[in-house]
Amino acid sequence: MTKISSSDVRKVAQLARLELPADQIETYTEQLEEILSYVDQLQEIDTENIPPTTRAVEVVNAMRDDLVEVNCSREDLLNQAPHREGDFFRVPKIL
Repeated sequence: MTKISSSDVRKVAQLARLELPADQIETYTEQLEEILSYVDQLQEIDTENIPPTTRAVEVVNAMRDDLVEVNCSREDLLNQAPHREGDFFRVPKIL
C-alpha cells in the first residue's frame, strides 16, 4: 500500500503554489514514496539511550589559562599619555 497518492502530490503542489506538469505527477509520487520509505527505515533505529546533539562532531573550545603578565609599570604608562593629572589620564571634557 502506498503512503502517498497522486492526489496528495497535486494537493501539496497547490499548497506550495507549484505548477507541476501532469506527466510528472507520477514521477514525483514515486520519488516521494521512496523518501517516505527511507524515513520509515530511520524510525526503526533504536535511539533510546542516545543523547540529543546539535552537531555530528562535538566542538570543544581550546582555552588557555589566563595569566597575569606585567609588561610595563603604571608610571611608565602614565608617562606616555599626552596629558596627565596625578595618577590619571587627563582627557578633554565630553558633554
